[in-house]
Amino acid sequence: MMDLRGLLRVLAKQRVEFIIVGGVAATLHGSARVTRDLDVVYARTPHNLRRLVAALRGHRPYLRGAPPGLPFLWDEETLRRGLNFTLETNLGNLDLLGEIAGGGGYDELRPHSVEFEAFGLRLLCLDLDTLIRVKRAAGRPRDHEAIAELRVIREERDKRGS
Repeated sequence: MMDLRGLLRVLAKQRVEFIIVGGVAATLHGSARVTRDLDVVYARTPHNLRRLVAALRGHRPYLRGAPPGLPFLWDEETLRRGLNFTLETNLGNLDLLGEIAGGGGYDELRPHSVEFEAFGLRLLCLDLDTLIRVKRAAGRPRDHEAIAELRVIREERDKRGS
């Protein structure tokens, strides 16, 4: 079970620079779909990698789907050498994405993000049009289903003028 509030709070507490993408982003825009993980694109600067390591250190990050006991060291060097990490933590599943198809990395996506308030936190999330674009680029069947719903949400917003 994912503790979304807990995951977001530990990232925000350490001032990690990240943008919410994926299912949680769709939910923030009004989607009724349920997701079982938090997907974020994170800034890959040295200071942000330090913050990210500190944020998750006490929450037992481990590679999701890896055999138990496989050596995995959660540190800045691991983050620097990798790009995308699908993690299990004691707060739930977290996908740390250095870049995503159809969107790029944090610096490319930052201008296409909007601010939301959730759980008393100010959070960055992909804007609706960019979310649709990156889901189309991912091309998975579940993304095609989500795109249909997100387009309806966009049409309704356009009708309301918001």
